Amino acid sequence: MEPKVTFIQPGNIPSLASVDYPYAANIPAGMDVLFLAGACPLDQDRTIPEGAGYEEQAKLCVDNIKAVLHESGAALKDLVYTRILVAAADRSDLVKVWRTVREELGEHNVPSTLTGVTLLGYEHQLVEIEAVAAVKRT
Repeated sequence: MEPKVTFIQPGNIPSLASVDYPYAANIPAGMDVLFLAGACPLDQDRTIPEGAGYEEQAKLCVDNIKAVLHESGAALKDLVYTRILVAAADRSDLVKVWRTVREELGEHNVPSTLTGVTLLGYEHQLVEIEAVAAVKRT
Protein backbone atom coordinates (compact mmCIF):
# COMPACT_ATOMS: atom_id res chain seq x y z
CA MET A 1 0.00 0.00 0.00
CA GLU A 2 1.30 3.45 -0.95
CA PRO A 3 1.99 5.83 1.96
CA LYS A 4 -0.63 8.53 2.31
CA VAL A 5 -0.84 11.64 4.48
CA THR A 6 -3.82 11.67 6.84
CA PHE A 7 -5.33 14.70 8.49
CA ILE A 8 -6.60 14.73 12.05
CA GLN A 9 -9.97 16.43 11.81
CA PRO A 10 -11.67 18.38 14.61
CA GLY A 11 -14.71 16.08 14.62
CA ASN A 12 -12.47 13.16 15.61
CA ILE A 13 -11.49 14.77 18.93
CA PRO A 14 -14.60 15.60 20.97
CA SER A 15 -12.69 17.58 23.59
CA LEU A 16 -11.44 20.14 21.00
CA ALA A 17 -13.31 23.02 19.40
CA SER A 18 -14.84 22.43 16.00
CA VAL A 19 -12.83 24.55 13.55
CA ASP A 20 -12.75 24.71 9.76
CA TYR A 21 -9.27 23.25 9.34
CA PRO A 22 -7.56 20.02 10.40
CA TYR A 23 -5.66 20.02 13.68
CA ALA A 24 -2.71 18.03 12.38
CA ALA A 25 -1.23 16.05 9.50
CA ASN A 26 0.33 12.62 9.89
CA ILE A 27 3.10 11.91 7.38
CA PRO A 28 3.89 8.18 7.20
CA ALA A 29 7.28 6.61 6.53
CA GLY A 30 8.15 6.42 2.86
CA MET A 31 7.41 10.04 2.06
CA ASP A 32 9.80 12.94 1.55
CA VAL A 33 9.06 16.14 3.42
CA LEU A 34 9.66 19.52 1.77
CA PHE A 35 10.05 22.60 3.95
CA LEU A 36 9.42 25.75 1.96
CA ALA A 37 10.92 29.04 3.06
CA GLY A 38 8.42 31.81 3.56
CA ALA A 39 6.90 32.62 0.18
CA CYS A 40 6.85 36.36 -0.34
CA PRO A 41 4.62 38.30 -2.74
CA LEU A 42 7.53 39.06 -5.07
CA ASP A 43 7.22 39.19 -8.82
CA GLN A 44 10.00 38.13 -11.20
CA ASP A 45 11.68 41.53 -10.73
CA ARG A 46 11.99 40.80 -6.99
CA THR A 47 9.54 43.56 -6.14
CA ILE A 48 6.12 43.69 -4.57
CA PRO A 49 3.69 45.13 -7.13
CA GLU A 50 2.93 48.73 -6.24
CA GLY A 51 -0.34 49.11 -4.38
CA ALA A 52 -0.85 45.36 -3.98
CA GLY A 53 -3.31 44.75 -1.17
CA TYR A 54 -3.78 41.79 1.13
CA GLU A 55 -5.64 39.56 -1.33
CA GLU A 56 -3.29 40.20 -4.25
CA GLN A 57 -0.23 39.60 -2.08
CA ALA A 58 -1.73 36.37 -0.73
CA LYS A 59 -2.35 35.14 -4.29
CA LEU A 60 1.23 36.02 -5.30
CA CYS A 61 2.54 34.06 -2.33
CA VAL A 62 0.49 31.01 -3.34
CA ASP A 63 1.67 31.36 -6.95
CA ASN A 64 5.27 31.35 -5.71
CA ILE A 65 4.56 28.29 -3.57
CA LYS A 66 3.10 26.55 -6.65
CA ALA A 67 6.30 27.29 -8.60
CA VAL A 68 8.56 25.86 -5.87
CA LEU A 69 6.34 22.80 -5.47
CA HIS A 70 6.32 22.21 -9.23
CA GLU A 71 10.13 22.41 -9.33
CA SER A 72 10.18 19.81 -6.53
CA GLY A 73 7.80 17.44 -8.31
CA ALA A 74 4.90 18.37 -6.05
CA ALA A 75 1.67 20.40 -6.16
CA LEU A 76 -0.68 22.22 -3.80
CA LYS A 77 -2.41 18.88 -3.08
CA ASP A 78 0.84 17.78 -1.38
CA LEU A 79 0.82 20.54 1.24
CA VAL A 80 0.49 19.31 4.82
CA TYR A 81 0.90 22.59 6.73
CA THR A 82 0.94 26.35 6.21
CA ARG A 83 1.77 29.29 8.42
CA ILE A 84 0.35 32.54 7.13
CA LEU A 85 1.94 35.74 8.39
CA VAL A 86 0.02 38.99 7.92
CA ALA A 87 1.33 42.46 8.73
CA ALA A 88 -1.85 44.02 10.07
CA ALA A 89 -3.33 45.64 13.12
CA ASP A 90 -6.91 44.84 12.15
CA ARG A 91 -8.18 41.27 12.44
CA SER A 92 -10.37 41.75 9.35
CA ASP A 93 -7.21 41.99 7.23
CA LEU A 94 -6.06 38.63 8.58
CA VAL A 95 -9.45 37.17 7.67
CA LYS A 96 -9.14 38.56 4.09
CA VAL A 97 -5.82 36.78 3.67
CA TRP A 98 -7.13 33.56 5.28
CA ARG A 99 -10.10 33.45 2.90
CA THR A 100 -7.92 34.18 -0.12
CA VAL A 101 -5.43 31.42 0.72
CA ARG A 102 -8.22 28.95 1.43
CA GLU A 103 -9.81 29.80 -1.92
CA GLU A 104 -6.47 29.30 -3.69
CA LEU A 105 -6.02 25.88 -2.04
CA GLY A 106 -9.50 24.80 -3.09
CA GLU A 107 -10.73 21.62 -1.45
CA HIS A 108 -7.28 20.81 -0.07
CA ASN A 109 -7.71 21.98 3.52
CA VAL A 110 -4.50 21.65 5.57
CA PRO A 111 -3.56 22.45 9.17
CA SER A 112 -2.68 26.13 9.20
CA THR A 113 -1.65 28.88 11.55
CA LEU A 114 -2.69 32.48 10.90
CA THR A 115 -0.53 35.06 12.65
CA GLY A 116 -0.67 38.84 12.74
CA VAL A 117 2.76 40.47 12.84
CA THR A 118 4.07 44.01 12.99
CA LEU A 119 6.41 43.93 10.01
CA LEU A 120 7.65 41.60 7.30
CA GLY A 121 10.99 41.68 5.51
CA TYR A 122 10.30 43.63 2.32
CA GLU A 123 9.06 47.20 2.06
CA HIS A 124 5.26 47.21 1.53
CA GLN A 125 5.06 43.46 2.26
CA LEU A 126 1.79 42.47 3.92
CA VAL A 127 1.77 38.66 3.55
CA GLU A 128 4.21 35.74 3.78
CA ILE A 129 3.36 32.04 3.74
CA GLU A 130 5.51 29.21 5.04
CA ALA A 131 4.59 25.73 3.89
CA VAL A 132 5.42 22.07 4.36
CA ALA A 133 4.64 19.41 1.76
CA ALA A 134 4.95 15.62 1.68
CA VAL A 135 5.52 13.63 -1.49
CA LYS A 136 5.92 9.96 -2.26
CA ARG A 137 9.54 8.91 -2.40
CA THR A 138 10.70 8.11 -5.92
